[in-house]
Amino acid sequence: MNNVNDWADISFNSRDPVYLQVVRMFKEKIVTGVLHSGQTIPSRRELAALLKINPNTAQRAYKEMEDQRLIVTEGNSPSRITLESDVLRQIRSELLGGAVEAFVASIRNIDVPLDELLDVIRRKYSEAQEDKDD
Repeated sequence: MNNVNDWADISFNSRDPVYLQVVRMFKEKIVTGVLHSGQTIPSRRELAALLKINPNTAQRAYKEMEDQRLIVTEGNSPSRITLESDVLRQIRSELLGGAVEAFVASIRNIDVPLDELLDVIRRKYSEAQEDKDD
């Protein structure tokens, strides 16, 4: 994940603080398997350069990730993704819950029986899995 191309697809919105978007990006990369537990991550300065953000913003993101136990920094050693399985499960649960909340909010006004909705979700999920496997 220290390759410049690994960070090329990052774009920031203007609604949320950039440091929180960086934290979310790390969480998404962990959940999707791009980053692995125990993996070394770029230094704060390297990340700032890769993402073209202020070094203070990168520092704030790392501080937030340390507070959430998402990353571990010991002495002068490079920061690493946590090895704590509870934290990793919590990240997955958090992202899944947020996605489901956004989905429910977006369809709230459509009067669809739950069984029909679940059938559509199953079909779309299966289609997405097939596309992924191709």
